Amino acid sequence: MPVHLVAFLAPRVRSGRPNGLSSRPLCDACRTAHYSREGKHMNKSMKLLIALLAVFGLVAAACGDDDDSTTADAGASDAADEPAADETGAEDAPAEDAADEDHSDDISSIGAGVEVTMGRANWASGYIQAEIYKQTLEQAGYTVSSPSLLELDPSAGYLAMAEGSMDFWTNSWYPGHLSWHEAELTDGSLVGDHVSIVDGLFAGAGVQGFLITKSVAEENGITSMQQINDDPAIAALFDTDGNGTAEIFGCQESWTCDNIITAQIAYYGWDNIEQTIASYDAMFAQATDLANAGDPMVIYTWTPSSYVTTLIPGDNVLWLTMEETDIIDDSNPSGVEGGEFYDQRPGFDGFGADFCTQPCQLGWKPADIQVTASNDFLAANPFVEALFPLMRPSVIDVSILQVEQSNGDGSEAAVESIAAGWIADNQDLVSSWLEEAAAAVS
Repeated sequence: MPVHLVAFLAPRVRSGRPNGLSSRPLCDACRTAHYSREGKHMNKSMKLLIALLAVFGLVAAACGDDDDSTTADAGASDAADEPAADETGAEDAPAEDAADEDHSDDISSIGAGVEVTMGRANWASGYIQAEIYKQTLEQAGYTVSSPSLLELDPSAGYLAMAEGSMDFWTNSWYPGHLSWHEAELTDGSLVGDHVSIVDGLFAGAGVQGFLITKSVAEENGITSMQQINDDPAIAALFDTDGNGTAEIFGCQESWTCDNIITAQIAYYGWDNIEQTIASYDAMFAQATDLANAGDPMVIYTWTPSSYVTTLIPGDNVLWLTMEETDIIDDSNPSGVEGGEFYDQRPGFDGFGADFCTQPCQLGWKPADIQVTASNDFLAANPFVEALFPLMRPSVIDVSILQVEQSNGDGSEAAVESIAAGWIADNQDLVSSWLEEAAAAVS
């Protein structure tokens, strides 16, 4: 881990909490995050990701409230304090009333005979959570198609759910994705009339914004995207094709973030900045080469993802302030359907000078990463409707798994294995979700 990260984090983590977060102790997922599933020390990129997530304020989202259970053994300490059976007479209770009665056989048949068509978004950072949901439903007896068989961008994904060809996915980023709810179907109804946002998963965890080559920002005194637009000499640093405008690496087409960036450029009146829209991984590879060489580049990215273990805020890049005091609102400056949902107020200003140009304002609201499902699917499956809001895997855990995924061979088998490993390590937690959902509909 870079020395400056250690120096920045040490006084904050040593006290049991990252700077600016709740004073409660870190959750089990955070305390045990220095080790991989096999019990060995994590590699450098995993350690760095934990540090970055702590700085980003995602620890709070991962840990939840003090009484929330986020790990497989979260209730172990309470169980240890309970009276023994011979002190309460519990050994004389009927077997069906025993607290440790095994209901696994009942739960495993709940979805018997029900086929579920699941999809996923076409960005790799969403694969793991999708597979966790698939395998959890399979424990309840459902037959679930592989999410890899229906990998779609948001424009196609929401349409598929509204038309009934896909039951759900775990890759919604709200509020931006609300724009797709405004699409009109052939019968005149809207997509939003046919789908529901499910509470749960990673609320407020999708920190996003632009990164700039750290050395370029420092050597040229660049503190904001507004400055790049307004200063011709600075804009020229990012003009790669000689057309007189600065190019920034934006988002892949139809991911929604491409539309939001287009709206931001219009909102701020940035006539001297243009967004490159292409394959994100190809843009990211080029941006990484430029940053590592100390050359000018700006790229959009997000967390949780493994991208910030390659372009590392505070090391080879900094988060870049967009505009110090103004954030895009619901005025829909690009005039597109659903553009009012590109509103990013109040933005995010939680990074210090080691990680972000100052004064820091990313200009993006941290997104709620949530499940969206077909209304018909939820109505036909009350157990699933009860289960999904309960499923809140640790964002720290899933971020670590994303790094493991990116370090692997890229196969679907690897994704399935990584998700299965997490479920095995957290089976008590997964079982508690299933049991609570079963009780709710019994």
